[in-house]
Amino acid sequence: MIPMQGLKIAEIVGGTFHGDDVTVTQAPVINSGKAITGSIFLAIKGENADGHDFVEDARAHGAVLTLGSKAVPGPHIIVDDVVLAIGKLAQHVRMQLPNLTVIGITGSQGKTTTKELLASVLSNVAKTVAPSGNFNNDLGMPISLLECTEETRYCVVEMGARHAGDIARLAAIAAPNIGVVLKVGSAHKGEFGSVEMIARTKSELISALAPSAVAILGTYDEFTPKMAALHSGKTSYFGEKSSCDIRATDIEFREGRAHFDLVTPEGRTAVGLRIVGLHQVANALAVAAVATELGLSLDQIAGGLSTAESGAKWRMEIIELPQLLLINDAYNASPESMVAALGTLALFAQERGGESWAFLGKMHELGESSQSDHADIGTLASELGIDHLVCVNAPEYASSAKNGSHTTIHLCASKDEASAIARNLNQGDVVLVKASRSEKLEELAQMISVQWSEGMVTE
Repeated sequence: MIPMQGLKIAEIVGGTFHGDDVTVTQAPVINSGKAITGSIFLAIKGENADGHDFVEDARAHGAVLTLGSKAVPGPHIIVDDVVLAIGKLAQHVRMQLPNLTVIGITGSQGKTTTKELLASVLSNVAKTVAPSGNFNNDLGMPISLLECTEETRYCVVEMGARHAGDIARLAAIAAPNIGVVLKVGSAHKGEFGSVEMIARTKSELISALAPSAVAILGTYDEFTPKMAALHSGKTSYFGEKSSCDIRATDIEFREGRAHFDLVTPEGRTAVGLRIVGLHQVANALAVAAVATELGLSLDQIAGGLSTAESGAKWRMEIIELPQLLLINDAYNASPESMVAALGTLALFAQERGGESWAFLGKMHELGESSQSDHADIGTLASELGIDHLVCVNAPEYASSAKNGSHTTIHLCASKDEASAIARNLNQGDVVLVKASRSEKLEELAQMISVQWSEGMVTE
């Protein structure tokens, strides 16, 4: 963060300053244990804990200023809404950094992976800030911006949404120079009501772009390319069509990773990704499109993509057990990400020669189409030739199962029952564990891992 006096911060956020003035030199934190010398501690009152109770701990770790909604020990600013206040501060700081290029990324899937890939590529050429995890809301995104200093060249931020207007609000704070929409899908359809409303919300990023900014749009759904009409400046498209500005051709799948030729206006070169799944090609192309606009060479882009790795927890995490491959993708689930994960499972199993096992929990926030969406995924598993579909407290996947299908369906009411089914795994098999985050299927992945490893030891 750029150095600022506490009194100045209070003026910017419209709060009341108390105590002796201090100089803030580090970005805000919401976890008192992560405070460092010179940082601001955000005292937020949540459902389970009140941040005001941790002010002393934050000060002990080095925080010099507290931003909260009531009086606390030490220098502090009192505001009505801490989240709104930190947004105002981030917006102000953003305007003080004219040489900073902000890249905003939104879409129904792939935001975090694309952010990590892009940060990896850009950090090879200049100082880059990108949040860890999915800091993509009214609190996380401003904190990410406030990590920037005058030496920061690029800042990559995610923009998520739960309601119409969320992305417009984030874009107003970040003032992105480049806006990226990856894909419009059905994640959170239950909250938005329709895919059309999801598309309208994602398009808020493009509507917010200044004429001098660049819109980068995927071509993987019917809605995203049409967003170009909302922007008066330059638009670049990425995908696998010959008409795309940035495209992939000659795509192959080797050892779970995609290999392809990257084609840009500069030329053509080979890329071999280290992250898992054919669906990662789209994310890599989005990165290539941004990097191209920023003036990176084709060799810099291809080299950066070919060496980048994702640190996203429980997102297509490959666990190589003795003679068993476990794919832990328990972080989240939507129909689109389920399609991608099952496709990856099928290809892995083909390469390895063993049976494919899909341990699937429920997909949440799908609204009225939830039953049919689950049934469609079950049907897809059969069409892909998945050997075993294990429905973990989610019988909806089996609702359209057809007699005579190659796929064996197992209905389990709990993770323990699913773990018992996993005792039938054999050497050479490939296992996928996937569900919405609240299902906590990472616990099942751990159970399977321990159970298999203990079984191998006793053999």
